[in-house]
Amino acid sequence: MSILLVTSSPRGAASHSTRVANPLPHIDPDYSTGIYTPAEARTQRQAEVVGVSDTVLDELFAADTVILATGFINFNISSTLKSWVDHVARSGKTFAYGDAGPKGLVTGKKVYIVLASGGIYSEGAAVQFDHAIPYLRSVLGFLGMTDVEVIRIEGVGMGADAVAAALAKASTKVDAIVAATGSAERVAAAA
Repeated sequence: MSILLVTSSPRGAASHSTRVANPLPHIDPDYSTGIYTPAEARTQRQAEVVGVSDTVLDELFAADTVILATGFINFNISSTLKSWVDHVARSGKTFAYGDAGPKGLVTGKKVYIVLASGGIYSEGAAVQFDHAIPYLRSVLGFLGMTDVEVIRIEGVGMGADAVAAALAKASTKVDAIVAATGSAERVAAAA
């Protein structure tokens, strides 16, 4: 089994999502033009930035399981994880358009989203502010990845007891996933 772990927290070692689960450069004009330029006609810079994307695509297609670990930042995912999405969402590579509309080309993957947040966004009045999970489910589904499970680490901004409780709850969920899949490896062991 091949596991791809994408960590994206800007908090480094202090990250709660990374505890349970290499930043990519943000896309730029050289990337945006380079992906539509034939390889032999790309500038050196275009070749470099498209090469980063090609490497990320190779990792994605090689993986059986994908773990996306991110913090909840301003009601959405981190810009680092958004960069990963931008690098893998490529027409003709991970999705294509046909007579029936768009078709995801990345299929047969199990995806786990590990989302750490200072508050509680899975229930109550704050649910409406969670743009991270709906966005990720939409973009992953567009790419063909529809088997998505969410592991939340919520309330970590509410004190040390809340952090301990959130990590324990997430670990229990990870253990249940491992038990259900019969896998000897923990999902979080990839971290």
